[in-house]
Amino acid sequence: MKRFLQTTLFAVSSVLAFANAPAGATDMSKTLRVAFPADVTGFDPQATNDLYSSHINNAVFDVMYEYDYYVRPVRLRGSIADGLPQISADGLTWTIKIKKGQYFADDPVFKGAKRELTANDLVYSWKRMLDPKMASPTLWHIDGKLVGMDAHVAEAKKTGKFDYDKPVEGLIAIDRYTVQLKLVRPDYILAELMLSNNWSPVAREVVEAYRDPGGRIMNNPVGVGPYKLGQWTKGSKIVLTKNPNFREAIFPTEGEAGDAEVLARNKGKKIPLVGNIEVAIIEEANPRLLSFKSGVLDYEFVAPSMIANVVQGGKLLPEYAQKGIKHQRALEPALSYDYFNLDDPIVGGREPERIALRRAIIIAFPSEDYVRVAFRGQATPASQVIPPTQTGHNAARKNPIRQDVQLANALLDRFGYKDADGDGFRDLPDGKPFTITRSSTPNPTDRETDELWQKTFQSINIRLQFNKQKWPDLLKQGRAGQLQFWGLGWNSASSDGNSFVQLGYSKNIGQSNFARLRDKQFDELYDKAQLLPLGPKRWALYGAMNDIMMVNSIWSPGVFRYQNVVLQPWVENYKRMPFRQHYWHFIDIDESKRPKG
Repeated sequence: MKRFLQTTLFAVSSVLAFANAPAGATDMSKTLRVAFPADVTGFDPQATNDLYSSHINNAVFDVMYEYDYYVRPVRLRGSIADGLPQISADGLTWTIKIKKGQYFADDPVFKGAKRELTANDLVYSWKRMLDPKMASPTLWHIDGKLVGMDAHVAEAKKTGKFDYDKPVEGLIAIDRYTVQLKLVRPDYILAELMLSNNWSPVAREVVEAYRDPGGRIMNNPVGVGPYKLGQWTKGSKIVLTKNPNFREAIFPTEGEAGDAEVLARNKGKKIPLVGNIEVAIIEEANPRLLSFKSGVLDYEFVAPSMIANVVQGGKLLPEYAQKGIKHQRALEPALSYDYFNLDDPIVGGREPERIALRRAIIIAFPSEDYVRVAFRGQATPASQVIPPTQTGHNAARKNPIRQDVQLANALLDRFGYKDADGDGFRDLPDGKPFTITRSSTPNPTDRETDELWQKTFQSINIRLQFNKQKWPDLLKQGRAGQLQFWGLGWNSASSDGNSFVQLGYSKNIGQSNFARLRDKQFDELYDKAQLLPLGPKRWALYGAMNDIMMVNSIWSPGVFRYQNVVLQPWVENYKRMPFRQHYWHFIDIDESKRPKG
């Protein structure tokens, strides 16, 4: 009875709040419901960069820049920032202004006062990426780029303490709302990197109140974004509610011709439009789709394992189309790949026999079956590191990998991987038995992929075992170099291919370089590419880096994925943005179209 009364009172108060709200204000009676297939790892923008944490952190902390939601081709605009950065003629001095009147969500650490965002918060937050104690997974965004900062970081490594108060020439607040960066060399992708919430500001008071021994604030997000965290039941549910302190911001005003009705209907409306976001953690694809079909979820990114239950012949099944459900399909700015840990004593190393082992495993794998079975045709075998959605992708490059089990076995024989003890399995060249461990999650796609890998290893007579764990745990172990062989995906929030080639840069070991590749030539090419503006000369270096990774069989190249999203008829304003899945602050719900009861 008590729960019923609480629910009723909440509903009444929501209706009253809406009735008294000014026109165009956020509708607190509305809730947008979606689902993730995995839980977040935490809510610290400088300490996380997995896809699901990023979805939440984008909403809670906001981003410096975002792509204009309805404009194509994509175009940067300021979000936290007030306009685009002012860059000196030599490209070395960046001046970034932030909008005035941006306030962090209320929190007890502010002692009842409204806490305005200032340029000093940006300086502090960006230094957190550089703090060695933080071990930020996106250190590569900023490492080695700021004048005077390398010496400061070196001192922190020596003393064990990063001095956040010591002025550094390369990163200063020149007034309350302006931050200045002085670069050691021009950086042609820095603005695009700032699309990531890893550059989002945090308040120092919050960090000092809630930090863990590593200095991270994984459980207590306090940002300036359109939403704030209302509830997090680990492994189950995340609830966001509108941040009452969110700045005055209105719905976008520009777009393509087909967006005219949406732009006109929402003209002058304040964002966010919907007051609440509920994210259910539903690991299995079938229950997620059933939740969507029943109207519990408002939109759903359909898992490949379920696509035949939704779309056939490129068209929605009648049971969906008759309800007014909409469907969008497009290639993701992403790569799904399997990497080998080059520090591992069995699959790692650059010796010819180790390269031969990895190459044999790669060419024995049935890529076409992988696309057909695990992705239900919603992918294409990757011909290179950089997806077709990115600048730097070479459309003329052919896929160098073709399944050839006979060649794989011959390669293993040639380099001494033979059955020395007669047990039916190959042994190492020194005669010792060995087993390869592949890590994966319990989700359906991984289970089907594991079956393909099991058959692959059987075809070349190598023992294979599986390490099954949840995604956040594998991510942590992968970064620490504790996994031997793992498959994961890499998504980009921006349009250039640099985000993908940096996966092999040695300075990114412990961050994004899961394979732990250390290659002098690769690093020299990467460093050289950073000095060039975006264009053919830079992209040619990307191609050379790609070749190094392929020749050394660092990865099983994997696939480029298609994304299928289905939307309920009551979901309004949704437009697929290639480089970010969720723009919750622009979405609206037409409750008159939602079935009653």
